[in-house]
Amino acid sequence: MKHDTFNIGGDMPVRRLGFGAMRITGDGIWGWPPKRSDARDLLRRAVELGVNLLDTADAYGPEVSEYLICEALKPYKNIHIATKGGLVRAGPNDWRTDGRPEHLELAVHNSLRRLEVERIDLYQLHAIDDDVPLEDSLGALKTMQAAGKIRHIGVSNVNLDELKRARKVVDVVTVQNKYNLFQRDHEAVVDYCTENAIGFIPWAPLGIDALANNPTLLDVAQRHDATPTQLALAWLLKRSPVMLPIPGTSSAAHLEQNMGAGKVALSAEDFEVLDGLGG
Repeated sequence: MKHDTFNIGGDMPVRRLGFGAMRITGDGIWGWPPKRSDARDLLRRAVELGVNLLDTADAYGPEVSEYLICEALKPYKNIHIATKGGLVRAGPNDWRTDGRPEHLELAVHNSLRRLEVERIDLYQLHAIDDDVPLEDSLGALKTMQAAGKIRHIGVSNVNLDELKRARKVVDVVTVQNKYNLFQRDHEAVVDYCTENAIGFIPWAPLGIDALANNPTLLDVAQRHDATPTQLALAWLLKRSPVMLPIPGTSSAAHLEQNMGAGKVALSAEDFEVLDGLGG
């Protein structure tokens, strides 16, 4: 399947519809999945369907997602792995920030080891630690980049002012924030990324809870012979040329459905109708 591409950092072309590897772990994003072989098969199938950008993090599992990606996909032929550090886990659904430079330096080394690579294509600060200056956290990543351990640096869960601060420290090539058809708190960040050719990776790109029973969405989906999830992803792809949705799932059927969004061609009129659903 052919997708539009975006050139991350000006030198790393990726297909715009990627895969988020958070939900290949156990319940609560904790521990191993019930069947590791199913998770590995799902990752391989994503690549077969045209995905060449996979997004993960050391906190997914923790560690589990990175290990599974390595088991399934190494050697990474024409595949770009994006991972993140700066959140730590104490249990299922428990997320805590740790942006200390010493933690991030160790996190980078550990991700390199788990993924079995010499350099991480895209390393993203997972969240800002309120107890650590943003400049210190990113400074650690800049040091690792200078040492050849990181190719490109991104940030996650930032507002516009924080993004501008981050760009004074490092060359920010991607931003990963929560954003979807129904949840658009970061419109200003999307617009800024569009203007500055910074990739925008929306997490929770589907807004699942609002999809199933929205009559307007169902009507447009029926006219396109598509599913509501495919329409939600197609809207994101049309919203901005820097948009890089990474829908995640543990289901092969849902993966196939999500990837079908690349075939949906929204008219300007349909885009405006869907755009009006945003809150």
